[in-house]
Amino acid sequence: MSCKHDTTQASDATLTSLADHARSPAFRDETVALLLELCRIDTTTHPDVSMMAQHEAACFKLIRQALTDAAAILNGQFTRQPINPKIADHPFYSKPAYTIVPPTNTLLSAEQTYRDRANMLFTTGDAAQWGLAVNAHVDVVHPYIPPRVEGSTVYGRGSCDDKGPLVSIIGALRLVAEYLRKNKLKLSKPLTAMFVIEEEMGGNGSLSAAMDRTLRKRYDTIAVLECCGSQIHPGNRGAVWYKVEGDVPGGRALEAAAFVIEQMEREGRAVKSESRHELFPHRPVQTCHGILGSFGQHPSRICGEIAFDILMDHASRPRDEAFSTRLGDVLESGLAEYIGLYGDKTKVADPITGKPKVDHHYDLQTTDRGWRVTVHGATGHMGSILENDGAITKAAAMIRALIYSRASLEQSAGCAIAPRLADKTDANHLLMEGGQGFLPTHAMADIQRRLAGAAQRGLDAYLRLMGSTAENLRVTFEKLHNAAFAGPRDSPAMVDALRSAHEAGVPIPEQSQVKGWDVSCDSRIFACEYSDLTVLTMGPGLLRHAHADDEQISIDELMRFTELMARFILKQCGTVCAG
Repeated sequence: MSCKHDTTQASDATLTSLADHARSPAFRDETVALLLELCRIDTTTHPDVSMMAQHEAACFKLIRQALTDAAAILNGQFTRQPINPKIADHPFYSKPAYTIVPPTNTLLSAEQTYRDRANMLFTTGDAAQWGLAVNAHVDVVHPYIPPRVEGSTVYGRGSCDDKGPLVSIIGALRLVAEYLRKNKLKLSKPLTAMFVIEEEMGGNGSLSAAMDRTLRKRYDTIAVLECCGSQIHPGNRGAVWYKVEGDVPGGRALEAAAFVIEQMEREGRAVKSESRHELFPHRPVQTCHGILGSFGQHPSRICGEIAFDILMDHASRPRDEAFSTRLGDVLESGLAEYIGLYGDKTKVADPITGKPKVDHHYDLQTTDRGWRVTVHGATGHMGSILENDGAITKAAAMIRALIYSRASLEQSAGCAIAPRLADKTDANHLLMEGGQGFLPTHAMADIQRRLAGAAQRGLDAYLRLMGSTAENLRVTFEKLHNAAFAGPRDSPAMVDALRSAHEAGVPIPEQSQVKGWDVSCDSRIFACEYSDLTVLTMGPGLLRHAHADDEQISIDELMRFTELMARFILKQCGTVCAG
């Protein structure tokens, strides 16, 4: 067969075979099988960095095997790109707190953490002219959940964030390679695929790739793939992860935390009210408290359950119904305050299951020492907190109600009442972690300053209420700290991506209605490092499923986006006769 054409972009008429391949049952089965294999590898963080290196290498091995035939057609090269320890000197560097191990509690250096670890690159062509880069990450958040298929859905940790989007890159490369082979063509511009580590804990893998100035010569556009619901975004909201620590004598750390949370929530709402931006008319500014004491798994994962004890003197603790009713009324008043601000998720149906997001808000049980309150929420990525339900914020409202009504409760009980976390953490030590989203309307340093001030105001308010002297909190931002960014809606890459979506049958808004993404990701590293770089964020999977207990991705959406991605690569890189 002779070469059909020599153009900068693939002709729509010649893409019929690509669409047929993309929509075939065999290609669908192969794509799903690869996703399941990748999701079976536990790529959560671990203090044993050698174990992490092994698991990351196992993912890269699978990726390489899946691209073997495509690499031969594309004349592509696989490169193991070691993580540059100089990332530790960059302001975007996130300290790998997962390497802190008792009893020494020392933090491994960047050189120690990344000595035997790397990103994997797949490259085609040379750097004679700029081309396209695509990026996705192999790491996932805790807890690990094994994958499974039910009907047309893949469940499991990483299925949505971010191994599903990563697999769409692999599938797109395979589609592109087969299209080129059939038509005796080759890409006219270089293509760079970055498969990176450690996006979830701050982006150190992509930071290392972005700092590679030689690699940067290969691309003037980068598409970072995340769970964007198959939409294309030219900007991202920013995010910082906070850590609040302090000592509160008398075993009252939990009580103080309830007031710290209140003030941080208020500051978050103030930031949201100030956040007017054309790419973000929906104002996706969220405040998430992901960890309190030993409850919660990740700063940006909504905590789905927390338990606290209401401790009372055993000898005098009443078990009469009247006191139980009084206690329940107080807890209900705190819950009503929470629902007034955030809604009642027991009355909101999950769009997938049809069941309420939260079955019931809390359980109240008697114990040998008093009462236990177990507060329920709905997990997910912090970006979906308005759709879900933060158990820590809910519990804080209930604890504040207890404190305001403590005098009358203690009079009724005839003994002191003290709320404590239902775990083995030090009741004198306050420890919280979470995240705050913000838009390009705010500088990251200003957000950090305001969060720290809000946390201290919360502690001060509690101590004044208790008649205690002031204590200082330590508020740090050593983990993820991502600036927000906004790019143009009408860049050539944006136009190509929107056209690719239409051709692949992916529903998208008109160009004038394109929005920024509600979440922060590695896109901001490239956008902030290179002001002349076009940065898009796109990918299959719904944000509400990321980091959730029922993390999932629709196979139909995954396959449609894979076709979209193949078309986008062809438009961006163009084709010429293979010779």
